[in-house]
Amino acid sequence: MKSDADRGKITTTGSIAPFCTWPRWLFHLSRLLLGVVFIYASYDKILHPQAFALAVYNYQLLPDAFINITALLLPWLELLLGLCLLFSIWLPGAAVTGTGLLFVFLGALIVNQIRGLDIHCGCFSTEVTEGPAGWGTVLRDIGFFIASLYLLLSLFLPGRRGENITRSKFEE
Repeated sequence: MKSDADRGKITTTGSIAPFCTWPRWLFHLSRLLLGVVFIYASYDKILHPQAFALAVYNYQLLPDAFINITALLLPWLELLLGLCLLFSIWLPGAAVTGTGLLFVFLGALIVNQIRGLDIHCGCFSTEVTEGPAGWGTVLRDIGFFIASLYLLLSLFLPGRRGENITRSKFEE
């Protein structure tokens, strides 16, 4: 029987002890899910920056001077972030950035729900036919935020950080 001190240690072969397999696969599932979400979210915005600028404007949160630059840069940041998460590159920075972005997106959605503005999200499509952002959109983004927070905590909490979780198959 293993003591508490022996549980979770990296074995001599570099793998995680058996009781840690659930967090490891959950970590990678969260990373891959968020990577795909960020890449998918960037696609339409990159193709239609004017329509995305209108979506950003409709939130009524940024000064007019920042709307176009946000509409031009944010989709490319989402694409880069998604690729980093998908391919496990610069993972600590990607986790911090992703969590920060999702926090801002979630805050913007909640503020506009409280204000009663009937706007479309602009999250995955610049088309107005996407429908207005509602509390369902907020709940969806809370799910993404929880997954991102899990990645962040897995990377930075003592005992969870290190090669046992973040090592990619290319580094082995």
